Amino acid sequence: TFFQCALTAALCLGLSLGAACGPPCSGLPALRLDPKVSRSVLPLSAVFIGMVTSNNLCLKHVGVAFYNVGRSLTTVFNVLLSYVLLKQTTSLYALLACGVIIGGFWLGVDQEGAEGTLSWTGIFFGILASLCVSLNAIYTKKVLPVVDGSIWRLTFYNNVNACVLFLPFMMLLGEFRTLYHFDKLGSPSFWGMMTLGGVFGFAIGYVTGLQIKFTSPLTHNVSGTAKACAQTVLAVIYFEETKSFLWWTSNLMVLGGSFAYTWVKGLEMRKVQEDPNIKSGERNETGV
Repeated sequence: TFFQCALTAALCLGLSLGAACGPPCSGLPALRLDPKVSRSVLPLSAVFIGMVTSNNLCLKHVGVAFYNVGRSLTTVFNVLLSYVLLKQTTSLYALLACGVIIGGFWLGVDQEGAEGTLSWTGIFFGILASLCVSLNAIYTKKVLPVVDGSIWRLTFYNNVNACVLFLPFMMLLGEFRTLYHFDKLGSPSFWGMMTLGGVFGFAIGYVTGLQIKFTSPLTHNVSGTAKACAQTVLAVIYFEETKSFLWWTSNLMVLGGSFAYTWVKGLEMRKVQEDPNIKSGERNETGV
């Protein structure tokens, strides 16, 4: 993960240096490391590290197909954080949709246990990942003004900060010793896959930031739900797995609850836009 963050920062810097060379890089802003801006982005970077690390650890302990259910509580955490941090209440119908998501989560956990593939460690990191994904979207929206709304600069600062923050964790967890004894450090195919993963990580991070900038954290999480649906089906097909009816029901509950929540919030946002006399507090309520 450190390597992917370092590669993303290097790609941002390298492409920005090509800005003076004309198209296709002419529209990219020049990048320089400003300690003041870096400190302002630091809270987002801390959440980003938690998100990426917990995602990886969840995926380490659960199958790709169950990964969607294991970290499906992002929408629920959106509601909780909106209330705790922003004092925004949520409508009854939105809460009912969250209830469906939670029900699907618990049914999925039960079915994984019935199949003998349940990992409570994976579940823990999945819940933590859900929390961090929700916080990451909120903090991205909050920090954007610090970098003048530039996703390019935000991606650069966020990944530079992440590289610095990862180092003490790697030292404390003994990963440098593991790396020293790793037998694939001289393998071109290993570094080829690592580089490809870094390029995908760079693309995902940049597009995610753009989506949050031009829409909202809610919209980002909705598209993530649609992605999870395709990911689950592809994983079952690719790994030639056979799943029970209740297992699929848990996935449908999670996806259905997520889309129902989106539909309810969409109706509330439309109501806010159509009614100019609505209270400012209610207007803010539907914006997350």
